[in-house]
Amino acid sequence: MQAVITNPAGVQGGLASEAARQYIDVSGDDLEQVVTRSHPLTAAGRLAIYSHSYFARLQECLRAEFPVLLHALGEKLFNLFTFEYLKHYPSRSYTLNHLGENFARYLAETRPDNDVPPNARESWPDFIIDLATLERAFSEVFDGPGVEDRQILDAGQLLTIGQLHEARFLPVVCLKLLSFRYPISQYFRAVRNREDPALPQATDTFLAMTRRSYTVLIHELTGQQYDLLRALVAGQSLNQGVDALAKTTGDDSQNLIPTALDWIEDWANKGFFAGFELGVRESENKLTLSRRPET
Repeated sequence: MQAVITNPAGVQGGLASEAARQYIDVSGDDLEQVVTRSHPLTAAGRLAIYSHSYFARLQECLRAEFPVLLHALGEKLFNLFTFEYLKHYPSRSYTLNHLGENFARYLAETRPDNDVPPNARESWPDFIIDLATLERAFSEVFDGPGVEDRQILDAGQLLTIGQLHEARFLPVVCLKLLSFRYPISQYFRAVRNREDPALPQATDTFLAMTRRSYTVLIHELTGQQYDLLRALVAGQSLNQGVDALAKTTGDDSQNLIPTALDWIEDWANKGFFAGFELGVRESENKLTLSRRPET
């Protein structure tokens, strides 16, 4: 029954599927030998109620996870997208938390201008894909592990690091760095505040997302901040990250250090770092940090 009602091709497609036939090999004509009919409904009609309800429930879950994308597309178009998505990426987990994890990928794979060179494509699919990516990241940070019961780096402790330039900063487990083609964070906030914003113009956007006290926070970054923070998250020291940034900007590394230190302090205040380590061997050099009191 599960194999039949969860098949996106409907009851008849489910009956013909290998997944169903490995349990009971029955055709549509013989279905009533397995499922009895009722006075008003055939056996297939009874199963169809469960099939329709199954997909309606999954689409309801996707509407709850992607409310901003739902607003941008409208309910009719959103439902068409999600139903086709469930055909390509059916639910395979015991938890619905994974249901939307491939939605942005599906939208990118099926965009109508995939056969067109990137510089000649329409821009609106980029906006839709960006929104789906942001909302999925929001769900993952909200439902994933956080720092509520863990120690994090206090910005004041930066002054105690004797070799700050050689330090490697350890990101908190819930930190995500995101880059987009549209300024979707403003659109995201406006829709969640029950506003009806206009679709924004394309512009490169960089975000850091994290969670504090069970609240997901989105911070906007400049391109240079994004590049440096990404280098730090990848395990580079502050010196290495600044040197890499200097190569892309053409600035002198020494001139960038004061600005980078200001950014580090700001990011520590925002709870981006769990701690830091000095040297190569983490087991010997990781420092134990006291938790900063939250206000």
